[in-house]
Amino acid sequence: MPNAARFGDRASAAGSSPVHVQRFTVAYEYPVYFTEDVFSPSNPVLREAITRLEPHRRHRCLVFVDDGVCAVRPSLTTEIEAYAAAHNDAIELVISPVQVPGGEKIKNELYFVESMQGLIQEHRIDRHSFVIVVGGGAVLDAAGLVAATSHRGVRLIRVPTTVLAQNDSGVGVKNAVNLKGYKNFVGTFAPPFAVINDLRFIDDLPAREKIAGMAEAVKVALIRDREFFHWLEANIDPLSTFERSAMATMIRRCAELHMHQIAHGGDPFETGSARPLDFGHWSAHKLESLTNNHVRHGEAVAIGIALDTRYSVLAGLLAPGADDRVAALLELLGFKLWHPALRARQGNRELAILDGLREFREHLGGELTVTLLEDIGRGVEVHEMSEALVRESIDWLEARQRML
Repeated sequence: MPNAARFGDRASAAGSSPVHVQRFTVAYEYPVYFTEDVFSPSNPVLREAITRLEPHRRHRCLVFVDDGVCAVRPSLTTEIEAYAAAHNDAIELVISPVQVPGGEKIKNELYFVESMQGLIQEHRIDRHSFVIVVGGGAVLDAAGLVAATSHRGVRLIRVPTTVLAQNDSGVGVKNAVNLKGYKNFVGTFAPPFAVINDLRFIDDLPAREKIAGMAEAVKVALIRDREFFHWLEANIDPLSTFERSAMATMIRRCAELHMHQIAHGGDPFETGSARPLDFGHWSAHKLESLTNNHVRHGEAVAIGIALDTRYSVLAGLLAPGADDRVAALLELLGFKLWHPALRARQGNRELAILDGLREFREHLGGELTVTLLEDIGRGVEVHEMSEALVRESIDWLEARQRML
């Protein structure tokens, strides 16, 4: 076979059959806008996002809106319709914005995914049309899965409406829903067409939601940016009172760090086992499940961060005192770092939270890889965790709670 090398052929292990090695690279690019009043007709951002590749085309759009956001802002669907009418030369709404359930409900019942896919089919949304989703992280997750799996990929524009979605999940490349209690079991890696962060939506959030989203800022600061962690400590007062400029700075810097990790961390679609952005998440996901999502994702992540920071100290990776420093920051931001579900047992078995390690390992593909800390601003990967030290870390959290 004289031309085999030219086509990338090589002999198989047995030496008898040719192997054609296919290799190609695909570049991904999407803008993340930071703005206010995105649906004001005078704001060009949404129009720019939709028309950035085909500026002279009229684009067909199907909009899904989180019903929780609509409850707080009843005029939202009317605002979206008015925006489309003002930009009628570029935007065609195929139907009025469709409200969908917010929170984990939309991720727990596949009926909603199928209904959304049905609307895409019914209204002939094709690969050059747009799904626009306005809502919190759960709604973005579900709509992202719908867009990624319809026609093998419909253009998706995310408009995140929570702190957690604007500074973390909404700017990333993952979409998923739950299956039979298993979090994010059905999902895809599919970058959005664009992301639009509108600070006005943060103004409308209840205090609990504003606090919950700050956990991801603490997380990414701990594993990647010591100076950002110092900034969070120095701005506890404005952040804990939700001062607007402080919230805007926190959201933007956190989003930038998440985007940098995805683009430059070497594994944007998580084909390996290391997932530094999941620091604090192995126990957080399990805690959400154990509490039937009464503990919000950000609240569970804060507990997971404190747990794994204490574990890092007990394991000799992190200097003593850093655990108190991290826990104090989280507490001053408004987090409660204890929940009785950390003590829950399944029958006569071990602590149920420890099943989170097994589930995390399975999600990674068999090898456990957990990010811990070796310094403020620097994460380190480990491949095993001592259940005894996990239990000691839980004891520490409970004792700390009793002292408050």
